[in-house]
Amino acid sequence: MKAHILQHVPFEGLGSIQQWLDRQKYTVTYTHFFDTAILPPVEEVDLLIVLGGPMSVNDEQNLSWLRGEKRFIAEAIASGKPVLGICLGAQLIASALGASVYRASESEIGWFPVYGLPKTIGAFSFPEETNVFHWHGDTFDLPSHAIHLAKSAVCQNQAFQIGPRAIGLQFHLEVTPESVAAMVTCCSEDLHPQHFIQTAEQLQTAASTSYAAVNLLMEQVLDYLTRPTAT
Repeated sequence: MKAHILQHVPFEGLGSIQQWLDRQKYTVTYTHFFDTAILPPVEEVDLLIVLGGPMSVNDEQNLSWLRGEKRFIAEAIASGKPVLGICLGAQLIASALGASVYRASESEIGWFPVYGLPKTIGAFSFPEETNVFHWHGDTFDLPSHAIHLAKSAVCQNQAFQIGPRAIGLQFHLEVTPESVAAMVTCCSEDLHPQHFIQTAEQLQTAASTSYAAVNLLMEQVLDYLTRPTAT
């Protein structure tokens, strides 16, 4: 089985997802948009993971590869491939399917709860409340026919599902202490005082149990997307 990863910046990688891919014996390939924008044929991909990044999905004039990436994501979803979008990745799924992406009323950076919406039959179900890691300043409208999965106090659309095998997460369940430290180092200019922006120290002093909880939830999302049968 082949998992293809769309990676936008070197410091936002797979995090804990790598361990899940190793256990499931996936062959992992990448498109590194910070280096090359070459994409494989969709039919060669068994699982598509679209990672985060600090750029905007609307910056097609300066980042021309965004157009091709969005077409690729839309094609993968239409063909029934399991697709996971994380943060920017979720915004790219929304944009690829015709929804608007724009600045949120407030940035959300830190460990804050998200709230699962009432379960829809056949859809993934998030816990009623769970503390997760956020780093985003943009938000999005839900694509047509999306199932709304989770929200937070400051951001209504935190997670959504398209069909049986595509999920977008505005938050990061894959984080490790190392990946959080890398984001703090590379995006420290985002950490200006606001109600929903924690300090660098707060970001990096989460308990090991916090990481374990979100990483377990990440595995549950991946297990759901790649389940043998999906209706």
